[in-house]
Parts: sequence; structure tokens; C-alpha cells
Amino acid sequence: MTGREIRELLDHAGVLPSKQLGQNFLIDPNMARWIVSQLEISPDDAVVEVGPGAGSLTTHLVGQVRKLILIEFDARLAAALKEKHKDDPGVEVHHEDAVKFDGRKLFKHRPLKFLGNLPYSCGGAIMKNLLSRPHPFDRAVIMLQKEVIDRLAAQPGTKDYGILSLRTQANWEVRSLRTVPPEAFYPQPKIDSSVAVLTPRTSGLPVFDYRLYDELIRRGFAQRRKQLKKQLPDGPDWETVTRELGVNTTVRGEELTLVQWVDLTRAFDPHPLKDIAQKAGEIFDVVDENDNVTGTATRGEVHAQKLVHRAVHVFAFNKRGDLLLQKRSSLKDLCPGLWDSSVSGHLDSGEDYLAASVRELEEEMGIVSETTPEEIARITPREETGWEHVRLYRVRYDGALRYPSAEVEAAIWFPLEEVGAWIAARPADFAPGFLQCWEKFKSLPS
Repeated sequence: MTGREIRELLDHAGVLPSKQLGQNFLIDPNMARWIVSQLEISPDDAVVEVGPGAGSLTTHLVGQVRKLILIEFDARLAAALKEKHKDDPGVEVHHEDAVKFDGRKLFKHRPLKFLGNLPYSCGGAIMKNLLSRPHPFDRAVIMLQKEVIDRLAAQPGTKDYGILSLRTQANWEVRSLRTVPPEAFYPQPKIDSSVAVLTPRTSGLPVFDYRLYDELIRRGFAQRRKQLKKQLPDGPDWETVTRELGVNTTVRGEELTLVQWVDLTRAFDPHPLKDIAQKAGEIFDVVDENDNVTGTATRGEVHAQKLVHRAVHVFAFNKRGDLLLQKRSSLKDLCPGLWDSSVSGHLDSGEDYLAASVRELEEEMGIVSETTPEEIARITPREETGWEHVRLYRVRYDGALRYPSAEVEAAIWFPLEEVGAWIAARPADFAPGFLQCWEKFKSLPS
């Protein structure tokens, strides 16, 4: 779309660009085409575009991807987009604030990419809402004011390096691509913009508690010129920690690399299971098809020999009726990185099912419920459950969650309709045992 076409569209929609909303419309068609090309789209992709505005980027996506989801805050522009694409089932327009948009609606659309000429006024808040972990995106291309992109990609020891850099780089590898001058926009902003591509960080870091990491970096940069030791909470011996990090005891937060911040987080993590995804030497009862004990074996033997054994799954629901799902750690020996029941686990030798459900709730999610978990279903051994007799429990919980990073990468409360839609669209995203429990749960009387 040319600058003239965009101005005509804005006039027709009755839109006078708002400085308060950060409305600066891209009017350079060559720049728009190049920005979209950085998404590296394929026909199988879905794309979420935030702030499509007059559609300068949208034009290069329509008909090129499986689904296009547009999130526009301005009611007049959203109405214009809906009218323009009303006959295209591949385009979905949401008149919503991307800062508050429910990202749980997006997981079912994977493979998914993110595109945004983000408003200067709230670009960071939009990123925090939609691009923080866990997110459903395989790639993101964003345009923001140059100073913000510089902060996203900043390295230790520079003036731009800080909380935003570390929050973003813990989840994404950030590459600044090019500067976009003010004359590429209408109206022209007073500063340069930049385009960056974000790709999910999949290697190079050990597992760590992201919530603790976020707390520590907030403390560490509260007064950036102050020594880090004086800003952190009580924890392990500081001389030992800094020696293992390879830094001086007088180090400041701005001097630590991303890897060192992660290692610092792991040093401050008191969780007893922070390094233990599973114990191969755990002893389980081996049982027959009627769930009678016939012997014992180690975890490793049970799985390697496909011996029938026992397990529990628990579905935790909050006051809104949302189901808690966990994303399994990449360190798990079975189904790493897949989404699973709120908690699940094997029975130790001699342990009963109810006791195991209570134990797993506390160990995996830090859930200590005031009510006893309620058994709602039983599943006989089969390949999909890993040859387990499974008992499925239900519990209500509305408190805080605390999980070991070695076992659980992330956890989200999901509306049941979104869980069902996600499973229908992408069953391979889920652990097979959870899918068996879900089918059993859905067959229960209301």
C-alpha cells in the first residue's frame, strides 16, 4: 500500500492519527514488503499481527498463510479491517487491546508467528503479554523505537543492558536487523525505529526457575551502580557463588552475562528437586492386569521392559473452572517438552493411589489443597499410558504455584473449551497419557 492509499483509507475510516495511541502508519511499501519477508512464512503458518492499522503489512500476508489473526485496538480501523476481509475465512479480526489479549486462544493455531509494528506507547507491555514464556510462537518480527530494540539486544557492560534485555533474552535470541527512518511513517515520528527478529531460545541455558530469575534481575537493577550483593535477598555464601560464576565479589548486575544470571538463579533456588527430573533408581511395584502386585523393579527397568505399573494424574481446577496444564521439562525422559496434566507421577513401592496424588501435587506444583483429591476415573494399562494403571483425580485450587524447573518448564490455567480446541487441532502437543485422561474426563457425566 502506498502512502496515498493509506491516507485515503484513514480519511474514509475517519481516523486522525493519535499520538496518545502511538499511531504512526508505515507508508513505505518496499519497507513493508521487506519486513514481512523476515517472518519467513510458509503456507502452513498462522500469523498474529498486532496493530495492523491501515494494513500496510497485512497486504503482504493475505492469501500467503493458513490463517491471519489481526489484533487492532482502534475501533474504526478494526471495523474497516473486518469489512475489507469479511469474505475471507482465513482472516480473523479482533477489536481488542493487545496488552490484555488472552494469549491462551492462540496455542491451537500453531505453527504460529508474530508480527507487529508496535505502538511506542505500549510496545513493551504487548511483548510482556504475548511473547513472555510460555508462548506459542516460532518466530517474531517486531518494529519499535530504536532505543527499545537496542535495549532488547543489549549486551553486558553497555548502558542499554538491563531488565528488559535479560527478560527478553532468557526466552528469545534477539537480532536487530535495520533502522527505519521517520519518513517511512505517517505522521513522521521524531525518532528512528528499528526492526528486530526474535527466535525462541532452544539451547545454551540450563533449566531454571524463571520467576525467581525475574525477581533477582529486578533486584539487581533496582540501583544499577550498586554492588549486586547488597541488592539480593539472603541466600548461599556469596564468595562461593561469585567464585563459581568467575566474577569478583563486588560485581554489579550490569556486568553479569545472561548465562551468569541464570547460574546465579540456580544458586539461589532452594527447591530440593531443582536438578532432578527423575530418578532412574526409584523402586515401583510391578502389577498384573488386575492391579495386583507381582514384584518390584526400578523406574528404568519398568520403562525399558514395558512392565505394568501404577500412576496417578490429577486435574486441578481454579474458581473459574480453568484446568491447570503443565509443560514438561526438556530434561524429562518421557515426553519432554509436551503439555500434560496438572500433575502426574508414579506410585512408589507400597504407596497407595490417593497418597501418591497428594504427594505429587505438592512436589510438582507446590499445591497443598484444603480438600482431599477426588478420584473421578480409572484407566487400564495400554501403550498410550506407558503400561500404567492410572487413577485420575480432581482437586480445586486457587493459590500460588511452585514447581521444580527440572520437571516443569511452565504452567498455565486454560479454559476447558480452549483445551478441547487445542487438542483437536494439535494432539501431538500433548503427552499421550494426558490425552487418555482427557478423553476419560470428557466422557464423565456433567
